[in-house]
Amino acid sequence: MRKVIGIGETILDILFENGQPQRAVVGGSVLNGLVSLARLGVSVTFISELGDDRVGDMVCDFLAGNGMTTDFIYRFEEHKSPVSLAFLGADRSADYVFHTDYPSERLQMPFPKINEDDIFVFGSFYALDPAYRERFLEFVKEAERCKALIYYDPNFRPSHKRSDMRLLRDTVTENLSYSSIVRGSDEDFFHLFGRSDMQMVYDEVVSRYCRCFLTTHGADGVNLFTDRFATHFDATSIQPLSTIGAGDNFNAGLVYGLLKYDVRRCDVHDLNRDDWERIVRCGIDLSSEVCLSYDNYISPEFASKYKTI
Repeated sequence: MRKVIGIGETILDILFENGQPQRAVVGGSVLNGLVSLARLGVSVTFISELGDDRVGDMVCDFLAGNGMTTDFIYRFEEHKSPVSLAFLGADRSADYVFHTDYPSERLQMPFPKINEDDIFVFGSFYALDPAYRERFLEFVKEAERCKALIYYDPNFRPSHKRSDMRLLRDTVTENLSYSSIVRGSDEDFFHLFGRSDMQMVYDEVVSRYCRCFLTTHGADGVNLFTDRFATHFDATSIQPLSTIGAGDNFNAGLVYGLLKYDVRRCDVHDLNRDDWERIVRCGIDLSSEVCLSYDNYISPEFASKYKTI
């Protein structure tokens, strides 16, 4: 059975609304999508790191409770697990303040077994940080060597601009070169490349490295660019409670669609618009669902029903 392997940060999100804490949820860009996939019955392996503290214990208990192995989560000592404060705004999106205390030695976990046509997911600033870039690339290169289908979401936030932008752009393009599919929001690529025209971003940047590019535009839907055609898919009209995790769960839905319709690495470039319509619809379904709650992932109840569709 094909499985999904993801690598990314693990963080405890404390959600604030109107200046008051509302709840604490386990989060992380890649993690959010993998939890949803696990709830849908997908075999999931997650590579991450946490402190050997109470927050780390909470997170590991949560992951295990959702059927996810913690065998590839490195528990570092004498440093604290990361926590974020998420301040929900009037538009239901969030601004984040991150509190981290990582050790100098990072990503000291072993490689999981990766088979051909497994799906490897990575992204966010975790895929850019120069502090452990060399070690991080070992995981990505292992996925490439094993001929996994590699899915990359830059998930680039404005706060990342405090770093050297030329170095960050170079690192993003290196990540693109390993990727079978790239998905990001229009805001991600505007902050990275200063372009609001996603066709231009594809033509001038992404297409040099990866032939399959999806951009999400919130309520304005999804655009798909390939070397054979470009097309648009409408979003579902909803009244969101929170947009936290929307993009992460779009990723989860897209990956679920790739598995559901048995799309393998060699098939990606041969998909037609109808094929993509079915796959993208899974992404829109999961993204829409997570926006109707304060959770970072779909509910077990929704997952149980969705598996039967």
